[in-house]
Amino acid sequence: MTALDRTPINPNYLNPLNFRFQLQRAPNIEFFIQKVAIPGISMTQIKVPTVFQPIPHSGKLEFEQFNIDFKVDEDFQNYIEIYDWMIDLGFPDNFDEYAVINAQKPETGFGLTSDISLLVMDALRNPNYIITMKDAFPIALKTLPFGSTDNDVKYVTGSATFAYFKFTIERYER
Repeated sequence: MTALDRTPINPNYLNPLNFRFQLQRAPNIEFFIQKVAIPGISMTQIKVPTVFQPIPHSGKLEFEQFNIDFKVDEDFQNYIEIYDWMIDLGFPDNFDEYAVINAQKPETGFGLTSDISLLVMDALRNPNYIITMKDAFPIALKTLPFGSTDNDVKYVTGSATFAYFKFTIERYER
C-alpha cells in the first residue's frame, strides 16, 4: 500500500443486526434483546490558567450509561431478573434479604455487579469484537405499558439502564 492509497483493508460496513448480548446475572434477557447501543465516552478538560490564554489539558474519562431494550416474556422472567437485582441492591426489606445479598458470589455471575458482554459479528456473522461493560448494575427499569385501545398487538418492550465501571473493546480471539 502506497502513501496515497486510501483503500481500506476491510471495505465491509458494520451491520447493526450482527450482535449477541450476554448478561450473566440476567440470562433470560439474552434471547429477547431488541436494541443495545455502545455507550459514548467523553473527557473533561482542565484549563490551566496562565497570564495569557488558559492552556487546556486532558482530564478524566466519563462513560455514558448503558441502555438496553428487550421484549418481555409472558412469565416476566427477564423483567423480574432486573427488578429483583435492583431490589437486592437498593432496598432489602428484612435481614433475610440482606443475607441473600451478602451471600452472593461474584464468580458465579450473581454478585452485586455483573459484566455485560456485547459480541459484535463481522459481515459473515463470525465473532469480531467483544465489548465488555465491567462491574455493571441496573440503575433504572422503565415502565411497562399496557393498553386495550390498540388494533394490533404490540408486544411489551422493557428498557433498562446500567451504570458500570468502564468498558473495554477487544478483538475476538478465534
